[in-house]
Amino acid sequence: MTLDIDQIRKDFPILDQQVYNKPLIYLDSAASSQKPLAVLKKEEQLHLEYYGNIHRGAHYLADQATNDFEAVRDKVAGFIHAESREEIIFTKGTTESINLVAFSFGEAFIQAGDEIIVSEMEHHANIVPWQMMVERKGARIVKLPFADDGRLEVEKLDELINAKTKLIAVAHVSNTLGTINPVKEIIAKAHAQGVKVMVDGAQAVKHILVDVQELDADFYVFSAHKMYGPNGVGVLYGKKALLEQMPPYQGGGEMISEVTFEKTSYNELPYKFEAGTPHITGVIAFGVAIDYLLQLGVAEVASYENQLLEYATHKMEQIEGMRIFGTQKAKSGVITFNIDGIHPFDLGTMLDKMGIAVRTGRLCADPVMDHYQQAATIRISFAVYNTFDEIDRFIEALNKLVVMLR
Repeated sequence: MTLDIDQIRKDFPILDQQVYNKPLIYLDSAASSQKPLAVLKKEEQLHLEYYGNIHRGAHYLADQATNDFEAVRDKVAGFIHAESREEIIFTKGTTESINLVAFSFGEAFIQAGDEIIVSEMEHHANIVPWQMMVERKGARIVKLPFADDGRLEVEKLDELINAKTKLIAVAHVSNTLGTINPVKEIIAKAHAQGVKVMVDGAQAVKHILVDVQELDADFYVFSAHKMYGPNGVGVLYGKKALLEQMPPYQGGGEMISEVTFEKTSYNELPYKFEAGTPHITGVIAFGVAIDYLLQLGVAEVASYENQLLEYATHKMEQIEGMRIFGTQKAKSGVITFNIDGIHPFDLGTMLDKMGIAVRTGRLCADPVMDHYQQAATIRISFAVYNTFDEIDRFIEALNKLVVMLR
């Protein structure tokens, strides 16, 4: 199927505007993708027609909202090929999903002296929760390094994994380098030694057809807002047998079965991990985002974004002083770079004045910045609504700014 990008762009009216009297070019989808009209309309419809608190009400509005909310749980289970709907936990986002695993898995399975392996290329959200957990439990973190070209040195797991290793935390796709990590190989190595694996799929799920059973992932986490859905909605997939052994992350309504002042019994999966009123509107609209992505075709979207990536990379490599961080062939739609002699904040600010939205800074990945000895970088990232013409205008702007800022 050939994607009609002009038609697709009409689904994203936010893109059709002027910024500082320049046509907007949005190249920051790795931070958060824009939302199609169908998603926005679903949120509006819910509030106009049948909003009610789910699971609790004995009235029509609550029943309708509950049915739609739970239908999305089934849809997510199908989207990532989970074995059962009970393995799908709704959270506020990838960050909360990781914190949930770090706390609850830590409480159930981590003892003093145990080790957690974390890759060097992780987002802070997949580092800090583990640091908090090992400090609480008296365990330690072991770093799995990456090479200068952005390749994760998976072969070093053979020497890093030992009897104390309990879990490996790794990104499916790096948010800074774009590297697509061989998570199936990592999981196989880990499981051969009885070690569990949590995969951060935030940057992967809209680019890669994910099958958690085929990967044999113990945990897989991601966010709706990275894949054309609402912010404030995340998913934690976990193997049922593991989730059943893990204590609740938070206490409150919905996650309980019975409460007395003497003792509380907890609800069954998945509700044991869903305390309080969730983001009802966001979850239901997330279902529409999944439908939208499936209608376009995940493989077709990934193929188109890879074409954008290759085209932009080739053009950028022609610019004098250009340094691109992460040059693996197995790479998703992200380019992080610097240009010699130009501060990334200056370049990012000037690009913004030309209507081009990019990400600047340390990209919530200090260890990656330290690896390359960079104070900050610039990142561009692609989505299905970007065009080759936008890349040409971006390259033209870069060339002008190189002359101006040097």
